[in-house]
Amino acid sequence: MVSSDWTEPGMRTKREEEARRDAVRRTPGTGCDLTRQSKLSSTEPQTRDGRSSHRPTAISSRLCARCLPLSSSATATKYSLFHAFLPPSPFPCRCSMPPRPKRLVGQPLLYAISVFASLGVFLFGYDQGVMSGVITGPYFRQYFHEPGPIAVGTMVAVLEVGAFITSIAAGRIGDSIGRRGTLFSGAVVFAIGGAIQTFTPGFWVMVLGRVISGLGVGLLSTIVPIYQSEISPPDHRGALACMEFTGNIFGYASSVWIDYFCSFLDSHLSWRVPLFIQCVIGAILAAGSLVMPESPRWLIDVDRDEEGMRVIADLHGGDPEDLLAKAEFQEIKDRVIFERESGEGRTYANMWKRYKRRVLLAMSSQAFAQLNGINVISYYAPRVFEEAGWIGRDALLMTGINAIIYILSTLPPWILVDRWGRRSILLSGAVVMALSLGLTGWWMYIDVPETPRAVVVCVIVFNAAFGYSWGPIPWLYPPEIMPLTVRAKGVSLSTATNWLFNFIVGEMTPELQVLIGWRLYPMHGFFCVCSFILVYFLYPETKGVPLEEMDAVFGEEELEERLEEEESERASLMSRRSSRSRQSHTRVPGSSDRGIVSRLMGRNKRGSYEPIRDSDE
Repeated sequence: MVSSDWTEPGMRTKREEEARRDAVRRTPGTGCDLTRQSKLSSTEPQTRDGRSSHRPTAISSRLCARCLPLSSSATATKYSLFHAFLPPSPFPCRCSMPPRPKRLVGQPLLYAISVFASLGVFLFGYDQGVMSGVITGPYFRQYFHEPGPIAVGTMVAVLEVGAFITSIAAGRIGDSIGRRGTLFSGAVVFAIGGAIQTFTPGFWVMVLGRVISGLGVGLLSTIVPIYQSEISPPDHRGALACMEFTGNIFGYASSVWIDYFCSFLDSHLSWRVPLFIQCVIGAILAAGSLVMPESPRWLIDVDRDEEGMRVIADLHGGDPEDLLAKAEFQEIKDRVIFERESGEGRTYANMWKRYKRRVLLAMSSQAFAQLNGINVISYYAPRVFEEAGWIGRDALLMTGINAIIYILSTLPPWILVDRWGRRSILLSGAVVMALSLGLTGWWMYIDVPETPRAVVVCVIVFNAAFGYSWGPIPWLYPPEIMPLTVRAKGVSLSTATNWLFNFIVGEMTPELQVLIGWRLYPMHGFFCVCSFILVYFLYPETKGVPLEEMDAVFGEEELEERLEEEESERASLMSRRSSRSRQSHTRVPGSSDRGIVSRLMGRNKRGSYEPIRDSDE
């Protein structure tokens, strides 16, 4: 009878295999993963005589000297006892190292997401700037039969009509198909609109193309800030949002310089080429959105917990057992469960009823971003410089130089926003912008030989102040302060406000430049003063606050706890104390000495935010 231990010649017997395993197990400091090594050995391709088909040089490039003999079935017994007495290897064996992830994880993934997401606001910035140079070109004006101020204002500002429509709808769309799906849809729609503008046969088709592009811009401008805030860690959230805004201004500057270089083309390509580039960028963003991960907070909110945990783990380095990743997942999940159990509705009406102050703050930040006068410069910078004395292509050149400085001004907030905070940046920016606009109007009023150069300096200073303050922060602030349940809807309202005032400014500016002339710039300077007052008295600081703890910034957690305690007291104490408790329940302390605006915004007197510590739990 054949022994059960017998195998074909060249193959290990069971006894030899056990001896080999015992030798490896007794070897100190080998660092080898026995299970992994045995799998490598058992699955190794072999020839018909039982020998390994791998050449030793190939194995030695992957395994340590200790593992090389053990990887060959024919020499396992011969070398197992010998290698058991070798000293520990100073180099780690590659078979014991954790496998390298085949995808981006950690900070590389975070920055890759930020770059692709920034293409969404790049498109918005590009579209803002591209029309400023196109509408002054001779071939464009000839093709559209010398359009007047109203026609030019309509072509420029009608994009905001489409953006306004989809920015309101983006809240429901983002909650239903996700952040990534909304990003893809916006990019495709924008590219279609760009194609219509490029091959337009006349005025009304151009208007149609602008409206369709606006539909895409509305989706992108709403969902990109939400997506960025939901994947960013609290201590880097502001910096990443400011990087995103830099992408917006880079898009604006790119369009200005493309307009300038295309102005040397002596044909209608001088305005069709800049418009066609919109299609290319939209296609790149659509392709990139297909490989970007979905927002983990949205995934958890729709009960796709496993996918949400995987994305969080990837953002923390790729290890699903990472304690910080698990803690973040649990914090988000607990918040979702709490909001569901509280019966909090997700309608616009409920959002307004419960989070009125947050909604008004979010909307006001976007409204003043437009009323502060940036689109007077962004949309009509060449006209502003022509009004100051720079003629033709020189006005485009001055616009390009201004755009470069505009980009550079968006870089300091990368560092300052998470150090100084949101309030300090907004306040200082409002002061510089108000002074710059006032001086711009004054130089145009006195109209001296130095006026052209002085206006260029004032406009550059204004743009730099805006790029460092009221440019990035209003896109960062709304998704920060809105809770997860209504974040998409709240941000959609604030973005719709942006596009509404964007349209008003874009439509009225050409006419106001004719009617009131230099007075237009001090008028926007007055709005800068108003924005300073609003931020100083009503805007809370959100620097370093996790999104799930934002209730503490607005005093809502303390208020809810106080109301619950008073409710229990009313049920257990005597009627006298019960009535006193009801009186304190219906009246927030300090409400009598607050102003009308503070009461409208629901502002409570309270100290600054204190982060939740482990000892407090």
